[in-house]
Amino acid sequence: MRMKTDQIVEQVISKFQQRSNVGIAKYGTTLFENNHDNYLLHLQEELQDATLYIEKIMTQNAEIIKLVKDTPNDIQLGEKIRNLVR
Repeated sequence: MRMKTDQIVEQVISKFQQRSNVGIAKYGTTLFENNHDNYLLHLQEELQDATLYIEKIMTQNAEIIKLVKDTPNDIQLGEKIRNLVR
């Protein structure tokens, strides 16, 4: 019997591999080999960035919800949503 695979997991694995390749090309080393960086500081900075991205997405989501509630005409709604992403 063939084992099932999860396409979402496969996509994430692929993205990790791509990210690793970019890092190796950029820094000339692997994360495994690099023992001198301050990883807690890197993590803090990445989480700060992630928090900003979450806030941006939440703001966009609130704008879309408001547009959906306030715009009864689907054609006009589509135009307004399209303008948000331009």
